[in-house]
Amino acid sequence: MAHLVIEIENLTRIYRMGETEVRALDGVTIAVEPGEFLAVMGPSGSGKSTFMNIVGCLDRPTSGRYVLEGVDVSSLGRDARAEIRNDKIGFVFQNFNLLSRTSALENVELPLLYSKKSKLTDEESRARAMTCLAHVGLKDRWDHSSAQLSGGQQQRVAIARSLVNEPAILLADEPTGNLDSKTSEEVMAIFQSLNDEGKTVVLITHEPDIAQFARRVVQFRDGRILTDVAVTDRRRAAPAAGAPA
Repeated sequence: MAHLVIEIENLTRIYRMGETEVRALDGVTIAVEPGEFLAVMGPSGSGKSTFMNIVGCLDRPTSGRYVLEGVDVSSLGRDARAEIRNDKIGFVFQNFNLLSRTSALENVELPLLYSKKSKLTDEESRARAMTCLAHVGLKDRWDHSSAQLSGGQQQRVAIARSLVNEPAILLADEPTGNLDSKTSEEVMAIFQSLNDEGKTVVLITHEPDIAQFARRVVQFRDGRILTDVAVTDRRRAAPAAGAPA
């Protein structure tokens, strides 16, 4: 039987500021199966960002258990978390986080340079990065720097970069936050296409209309899961002209 991709049990994260104790997460339990498309929502201070940081191995819980693809990462140190982060998690951020003077191809290749599992030659790395760019409809822009690309194109490069290490999950933090509504839908079409291919996607968003592109929506409030429901009337996003459907 295949492992759950994400298995979280009674997760807490407590921050202390002087004598004040803030329970950013308060006993969260959730499981994510391979191939799910999960949207995580909640107002500011609800715990969704803390949840994302722990799922992304950017932080670790105060207590509780977090298992990623069968590996308990709850108490791993900084270096071990960094290795897991690079090899098992593909990040997509609101601000793209691309190197501005570097080509799209080189931006996509970058995670391979830090991967301990990658044994690819330079030629193989370049070929894999080019395949990922083709996957998001940007094969013909491989030599463009970030400054030469629109916001939507930059986010598509970021998605290609998130795929290059063949991660267990794609973790997208407000990926449409800096995009107009049309471009947002084009980006969500890519996530839906990747999910249709079997990729596991965890999307952090504050926009209810964006969450409706997912298959399941989890609402956080006060550090706890308020609701966890399947999307019954799922929206299908229209891809960009010329992009893979």
